[in-house]
Amino acid sequence: MSEYDIEVVRPDLAGDEFGPEIGAGHEEGPAPMVAIVGRPNVGKSTLVNRILGRREAVVEDVPGVTRDRVAYDANWGGRRFTVVDTGGWLPDAVGLAAAIAEQARLAVELADAVVFVVDATVGATDVDEAVVEILRRSGKPVVLAANKVDDTAAEADAATLWGLGIGEPWPVSALHGRGSGDLLDAILDSLPEEAPPEDYGAESGLRRVALVGRPNVGKSSLLNKLAREQRAVVHDVAGTTRDPVDELIELGGKTWRFVDTAGIRRRHRENQGADFYATLRTRSALERSEVAVVLVDAGDPLAEQDLRIVSMVVEAGRGLVLAFNKWDLLDEERRHYLEREIDRQLHHVRWAPRVNVSAKTGRHVEKLVPALETALESWGSRVPTAKLNAFFAELVASHPHPVRSGKQPKVLFATQASVRPPRFVLFTSGFLEEGYRRFIERRLREEFGFAGSPIDITMKIREKRGKRRG
Repeated sequence: MSEYDIEVVRPDLAGDEFGPEIGAGHEEGPAPMVAIVGRPNVGKSTLVNRILGRREAVVEDVPGVTRDRVAYDANWGGRRFTVVDTGGWLPDAVGLAAAIAEQARLAVELADAVVFVVDATVGATDVDEAVVEILRRSGKPVVLAANKVDDTAAEADAATLWGLGIGEPWPVSALHGRGSGDLLDAILDSLPEEAPPEDYGAESGLRRVALVGRPNVGKSSLLNKLAREQRAVVHDVAGTTRDPVDELIELGGKTWRFVDTAGIRRRHRENQGADFYATLRTRSALERSEVAVVLVDAGDPLAEQDLRIVSMVVEAGRGLVLAFNKWDLLDEERRHYLEREIDRQLHHVRWAPRVNVSAKTGRHVEKLVPALETALESWGSRVPTAKLNAFFAELVASHPHPVRSGKQPKVLFATQASVRPPRFVLFTSGFLEEGYRRFIERRLREEFGFAGSPIDITMKIREKRGKRRG
């Protein structure tokens, strides 16, 4: 979205192709939760996409693509439930693999039922049997999915999985959809009639916040600090998060829906495989949000990626809050140079609220609440037409457009076409130069605020009657 267009105003993005209208209510009551677990590369994410009927989970033909536990809303036979995709489970893993396994274990703890996915073409491995022991101790209902059964001949391979001792193996081909209906029926049979009583909070009216930034700036650490639990995998390896991770967070007396997203790398063409699709999903998550917190590593010079991410938020028309992480580690010299970098490189978003935080220690994270509330209020703000035209009459009288080629274009009439973000249509007698449009935006902000929200200005040039007749 360009800040200044010469065309008919675009429709509001609040109900766009990426999902339902922002802030719309949801069905009452928590949906039962189904965790999809198994060792790496058995087709868990492919099965999740098959259950959802669309490509949501990142899939690539290498192990270890999924790392966090990621929840999606699903529906089968008119019954809704939440399916949770998890990373490959290796019970004796260390390092990053251990953190991924811990997320899978947490998913089992929180689930009402578990789908254990096994590669039927390989058969039960020592890792599968170790996971089965953990699932038995959990006491949760387990549905055994024998994946990669692509034809009738392969069903004999699935039958050997009876030896795991956790019930009937359901042959399925997640890739082709074979047997998926029977598996889904078995999943629904394993679920309780009603979700267990738990205080999830009312979902209607939740404000959606996307955490965005380049890789390894602390987005997952901030989400964990806000959630007061190890909600997302955190590791020194850049790009640990690949799927958007949703979390309901109590902050400032309100419940917010925070989305931790994959880090945006330098350019699309430099991303390959899972990283490429993760970037696309990050953009989709941003479009479904209302406001974005752009996390910047205050200890490093502002990078090209930081500026591109800020521009991406503005172009998407979402509210913007700038959060400078690791502020507690800065010395006076670095703070001085950072202020100069902000003035020079982020001058076009001076209107964005700024918060200096430490995701690791939790320093000043509570200041995100007033910044988010300010941005959201501005994002949905509307100026009455009469008040807006009185403002423009005074503005044009005191600061008219420069004369160019003997002509002086004027703003004849103005109206605010929509909100979220605020969009203004200016009916003019001629083309307004870019410098004058920037002046108009600056004066609009001085007069009406709009802190934390981009504003869109569209011109409609009114031709002279004689010219139209000609």
